[in-house]
Amino acid sequence: MAAPAVDTLWLPDLCRLPRMLAMLGLAQLTVLVVLLVPNPAAPWDVSAFVSASGYALWLALSVAVLLCACRRPLSRLPVRLGAVAAVALAMAVAVVASAIVHGLFASVGGAAALPGFGRFVGGSGAVVVLLTGIALRYFYVIDRWQGQVAAHARAEADALQARIRPHFLFNSMNMIATLLRRDPVVAERAVLDLSDLFRAALGAGEGTSTLSEEVSLAERYLSIEQLRLGDRLRVAWHKADDLPWTLRMPRLVLQPVLENAVLHGISRLPEGGTIDVRLAVEDGVLEIEVANPSLPPDNAPAQGAGHAQRSIAHRLGFAFGPRARMRYGWNDGRYACTIRMPVPTDGAAPAPGGHAP
Repeated sequence: MAAPAVDTLWLPDLCRLPRMLAMLGLAQLTVLVVLLVPNPAAPWDVSAFVSASGYALWLALSVAVLLCACRRPLSRLPVRLGAVAAVALAMAVAVVASAIVHGLFASVGGAAALPGFGRFVGGSGAVVVLLTGIALRYFYVIDRWQGQVAAHARAEADALQARIRPHFLFNSMNMIATLLRRDPVVAERAVLDLSDLFRAALGAGEGTSTLSEEVSLAERYLSIEQLRLGDRLRVAWHKADDLPWTLRMPRLVLQPVLENAVLHGISRLPEGGTIDVRLAVEDGVLEIEVANPSLPPDNAPAQGAGHAQRSIAHRLGFAFGPRARMRYGWNDGRYACTIRMPVPTDGAAPAPGGHAP
């Protein structure tokens, strides 16, 4: 049975208590603003203030709960369409709730205290749409900022971990030592590949890379692992002809995904296996897919790949916005990780010949 793929939800999480309270506070603030507006024709008293506050808090709570429940399906939509759908849901709640309230007041003879049906319902819907749009935009910006801070901290932590990770370094150095007498040319190439890897790790949190550099670095990493694992590790590259090799992207995006495929997939299987790496562009979006045979989810390690994948997803989201997505999960005995990022027109020019230099 296939494990569900993991994806980042872009719609702000209104299920959290602080944000629920913020929505209620925004509704109450609106009532206070209306109360402070001078209007001799419609003076306010305590009873009217309490009624208006109860109505506004009820609307805010209803909208927050609905958007909380619909966060996952709305996040599957493109950002603009999902935002419009979220605001439309909030307006629908306001229209239905205001119509019910106006009808209840009319049934007990209190409709005179309210504006006309059309004005009351339309005004309630308009105010809810405006406040919901402001709140969602504010929370979205806050989420992006927090994601940026977390991604920068994680990138620095990952870079530090890559610098001092002992097992890979020691295994590589031992392997190179055994190759010095038997095959010095291969040993020299392994040393150069290893130096390139650690040089990239030192600058993981700084600057940007290109698709060409990321693929080249990944090939160097795999060449070292193939020297260690031998025939157990096989790699099949599938590169489209129109790849944007000059596309700017964060450093160390592809290599950590391949490292997870080797450490948590190939190296745990006695017979080894093949890692399939596919790069293609479709509808202005670059798609990179890494698939490998793996143990079932129940037998897989609980930790290891998740931190690196979350770090990559955060950094891609900050660099490319919500159009950048990362999905990963098990399917029919294979573990697949797919990265999607938009290709700007100024960064889409492929290298001559359509292949990485």
